[in-house]
Amino acid sequence: MASSDGVAIEVRGLWKIFGHRADRVLGSPDAALDPAALRARTGCVAAVRDVSFSVRPGEVFVVMGLSGSGKSTLVRCLTRLIEPTAGEISIAGEDVCAASPARLRDLRRHRVSMVFQHFGLLPHRKVVDNVAYGLEVQGVPRARRHERAREILTLVGLDGHAEARPDQLSGGMRQRVGLARALAADPDVLLLDEPFSALDPLIRRDMQAEVVRLHREVGKTMLFITHDLAEALKLGERIAIMRAGAIVQLGTAEELVGAPADEYVADFVRDVPRSEVLSLRWICRSPGGDERLDGPALPARTIIRDAVPAALESDAPIRVVEDDELLGVVDRRDILASLAGAGS
Repeated sequence: MASSDGVAIEVRGLWKIFGHRADRVLGSPDAALDPAALRARTGCVAAVRDVSFSVRPGEVFVVMGLSGSGKSTLVRCLTRLIEPTAGEISIAGEDVCAASPARLRDLRRHRVSMVFQHFGLLPHRKVVDNVAYGLEVQGVPRARRHERAREILTLVGLDGHAEARPDQLSGGMRQRVGLARALAADPDVLLLDEPFSALDPLIRRDMQAEVVRLHREVGKTMLFITHDLAEALKLGERIAIMRAGAIVQLGTAEELVGAPADEYVADFVRDVPRSEVLSLRWICRSPGGDERLDGPALPARTIIRDAVPAALESDAPIRVVEDDELLGVVDRRDILASLAGAGS
């Protein structure tokens, strides 16, 4: 579900300042101080600083940053698990900051689900009852909620485990139960706060693939929090990088890798293989006066690595096109330079 202007989540000018002088800090020159100076001067911590962004319906939007960057505080502010100090939050057109306690409970039960790093499963309950817990809170009859829970367990690859207890499952399986519980209520939005960071690398990779598959099948709007760049690049349609409570760059993986906003972002993406992220749009150039223009045509969005076969098979440069218009050309030397890391 989206607002009338086609936005699933809208955040404008969001601040969260911890400390008894938070209201006096906001709007004062102190708000511009770096974290250490602000704490020394006022005793306050600005965990989220003037953050604004929007998430489109059905989008996977990733917020990433190092520990202490404010990303987990941000996601908890969205449903007021942590009360924002200032700003505007809208989810599916509803003003979250103005919501009464009753409306807020309804929002959390029906429209937004959260998945945390720690699974939070009820150890004394069977898997089917853990998945159905949100529906139980909504007052859905037992037979209906169990039917729905079993459908979702099949969706997340846990068919046959409905009667198991959480301690009988592996870490990856328990996190699947957490995902199933979040999906069971059919929310408009999923908020996932570093859900895989406690998992072993191989299990984590499997769970990332599971999120990609689930998104393809159910199309939910997802806001995903992570400190891992590879995870962000794999999952995010757009990525917001946070530092000291503020967003320092928001864009696609291509934009972050191809045009980092500052040295902080450049350090993050320095080791990313450009040829696996950037498209031909980033390396195409105007053709020379004597260059042939009868080579194969590839869409501008083609990832550089995927253009290698065409470049090797053709004696003429590749024509890079968008909407049937020629943007430029690339030849073997351009692609080889990218594969070798030139310009990174």
